[in-house]
Amino acid sequence: MFGFRPLLPGARSRLRATRSLFIRHGAEGTPEGRSLRLLQQWLSPSQREQFGRRGYFEVVGSDSGKRYRIHAGASVNVCEIDERGRLQEGLCFMPIGALPIGDVMLAQKIALETCEDKARAVARRFTPNGFHFRQTRPLG
Repeated sequence: MFGFRPLLPGARSRLRATRSLFIRHGAEGTPEGRSLRLLQQWLSPSQREQFGRRGYFEVVGSDSGKRYRIHAGASVNVCEIDERGRLQEGLCFMPIGALPIGDVMLAQKIALETCEDKARAVARRFTPNGFHFRQTRPLG
């Protein structure tokens, strides 16, 4: 169902270290851990790499073909980007309920890739700045 891809140099040891730390602290069995694992399974190989290295991944909208960057987080974390990768308009939308971050990000990904116009219709707009999206730790 899911293919394997060759790891980049040094990625295998980082992956092992991250996984052992994750398991050691029991995070893999928490709602957050399970939601991030599910999100990883839905990401393409390039999206997984982006998410692991940069704390965000990019998707293409189903209706307009615009590119969006989904940053780690549950709100104020989606931005339209231009052809040079610069942040444009920020969009804040999420499913109803108190869901783990991975589930929220997966819902945002699916919404933009399948019903972009409806997601944009309910989203609140904001002006993005770099402060909102500083990555403090690797997530992939």
